[in-house]
Amino acid sequence: MKISFRRVRNFALGTALGTTCLAFVSSGPALAEDIIVGLITKTDTNPFFVKMKEGAEAKAKELGVELRSYAGKVDGDNESQVAAIESLIAAGAKGILITPSDTKAIVTSVEKAREAGLLVIALDTPLEPITAADATLATDNFKAGELIGQWAAATLGDGAKDARVAFLDLAASEPTVDYLRDQGFMKGFGIDIKNPTDIGDEDDPRIAGHDVTAGNPEGGRKAMENLLQKDPTINVVYTINEPAAAGAYEALKAVGREKDVLIVSVDGGCPGVKDVQDGVIGATSQQYPLLMASMGVQAVVDYVNTKKKPENTPGLDFFNTGVELITAKPVSGVPSLSVEEGLAKCWG
Repeated sequence: MKISFRRVRNFALGTALGTTCLAFVSSGPALAEDIIVGLITKTDTNPFFVKMKEGAEAKAKELGVELRSYAGKVDGDNESQVAAIESLIAAGAKGILITPSDTKAIVTSVEKAREAGLLVIALDTPLEPITAADATLATDNFKAGELIGQWAAATLGDGAKDARVAFLDLAASEPTVDYLRDQGFMKGFGIDIKNPTDIGDEDDPRIAGHDVTAGNPEGGRKAMENLLQKDPTINVVYTINEPAAAGAYEALKAVGREKDVLIVSVDGGCPGVKDVQDGVIGATSQQYPLLMASMGVQAVVDYVNTKKKPENTPGLDFFNTGVELITAKPVSGVPSLSVEEGLAKCWG
């Protein structure tokens, strides 16, 4: 029996991907009561990972398997993720779903789990190298960045050539999700990419600077304050996610700049889409964490029964769970969904 991610009928989030159809061959109940699946997220507070956990819990309950969830204390907490992998190996888990905080440092632990016979699936954030995991179920993060970059450039029009762009990234370790979104934005905006896996080596004069946010509002606020001190003329802000965007907005508002700075982001959570509706964020790229986690649990169960691993989307080295641009101000040449459509598909 072969796992198929392309033919899905009976998935509660089908509408979240519009016309995209995804599914698994159903796996029978064999050994279900003995299957332990581990979910390891970066934190347990970010709405993205909260929703991911909900999706994994619902699918585990449906399939009759045990889910054990772990999370780092903060984004970037590799030690807690290493400890979680050790615990799952010792518990005899059949598979691990992980959103890695440090995409390089965690690889040794992932290899240990695979050697012990566990199926390891990266969710949202690819490992380095991506082949360190058995499979990756993720947003096309480069595309997510590219969409908001294209939208920002088209929105500014001729003004894009004189823009002052602030980059509010994730972490100093530059995990894959960080540089993929960052570099995707640059491509979309028309900034020349140097090393595609490095942040900060560009020489475009429009770049006002980079700072890190840990993907949360407080980090976004501090990073925005730092960059405004460096360059008070910033008029475009790229953010790694919507919590960081919310913090950036507060920093801009504190100096009376909230009306004349364009903020773009990635996530598509309900608070973020409402920020698009309210004009806090100009556009965001929506991704689907509940789907990633649900598919991951199903993949582990199918692997137990068939020894088949998830297949990649044709032309990619991972399975693409979809991304859509959400904005209240669509521009020609950049496909997007309305705020109303985004709210219908949002999470958190």
